[in-house]
Amino acid sequence: LSKNTAVTYKDIKINIIDTPGHADFGGEVERVLKMVNGVILVVDAFEGSMPQTKFVLRKALELELPVIVCINKIDRPDARPAEVIDEVLELLMDLDASDAQLDCPFVFASARDGYALRNPEDEPKDMTPLFETIINAIPAPEGDPEAGTQVLISTIDYNEYVGRIGVGKVDNGSIRVNQEMVMVNHHDPDQCKKVKISKLYEFDGLNKVDVTEAGIGSIVAISGIADIRIGDTLCSPDDPRPIPFQKISEPTIAMHFLVNDSPLAGKEGKYVTSRHIRERLFKELNTDVSLRVEETDSQGGSRTTQENEREETTVYEEGEDGKRTPYVVQELEPVVEGVIVIAEGGGNAAVKQNILEAVEALFPVEAHKIKIMKMEGSK
Repeated sequence: LSKNTAVTYKDIKINIIDTPGHADFGGEVERVLKMVNGVILVVDAFEGSMPQTKFVLRKALELELPVIVCINKIDRPDARPAEVIDEVLELLMDLDASDAQLDCPFVFASARDGYALRNPEDEPKDMTPLFETIINAIPAPEGDPEAGTQVLISTIDYNEYVGRIGVGKVDNGSIRVNQEMVMVNHHDPDQCKKVKISKLYEFDGLNKVDVTEAGIGSIVAISGIADIRIGDTLCSPDDPRPIPFQKISEPTIAMHFLVNDSPLAGKEGKYVTSRHIRERLFKELNTDVSLRVEETDSQGGSRTTQENEREETTVYEEGEDGKRTPYVVQELEPVVEGVIVIAEGGGNAAVKQNILEAVEALFPVEAHKIKIMKMEGSK
């Protein structure tokens, strides 16, 4: 999940969001990019550009965000910064980056040792070159401080004491504690609910700090609204205009969690009843907007649906020693691959139907699930 932090440099507050470094999980990357004015592409000085880098970078380029490339772990003995620069430039060209994006600044850093350099040959001191590059290359947030308040909720956090916490950026106006607001949604025109801001937080380092007011560009966390959702816009009552936002897709994969009725049930493990799994799944609903959990007719059973076909559901159990053990559940269909040899002279078009009929007769599979991946030569 995305994590927020903030640092202050020369009286300038820099909000930083660590996006997921994987392929799209419920549109989270796109949602997070709505809160930022630029991106820092962090690349390993030895490994170079990774496959998942392409996905996240493409989304940033599509939004025309300015890019800073930070080549990290420059202190490694096997670092190869010159080759990595070429790899990154080739990736930018493959993704059809604009001329301005191709002319992005490069910074070389060692996060472990706490320094950044404009050139690999410079003497390491501190992180000043990185902060200076951020201030010079990434524009300040834009908005009208005199306009009505608009805060787009882009992520959801949860706390057992205050409940759901909406996190978003102030696009226009300002937001204050105890302010009366209206909650609207671009994809739900009928929604128009009056709400009140009971708690307001900003980020300082890795912590949330209480504030009484926040202005344009501030990334804030808001509590006190029980049914706040990703995509909601908090507006002034006199100008309730929602901000356009990517709609969260409906689930495309389903899993059933049932009571274990095998002879070995309950023989080992700390949590051995379906009640614990049910409680954990419903707890996950507080923060995972792409998850749906439904009660089933079977005793102790529940059904979950996930948004992304490539996404797995990971449930973590935390032990007494503080270690978190992941349990990953993924639903797959069996796949059978085979090679069929065709007599010489058999044309592809002529034999395709015969192949489908023959395979359907041999295996109990519907014809629409049979795919001929490749036909060449006599195979």
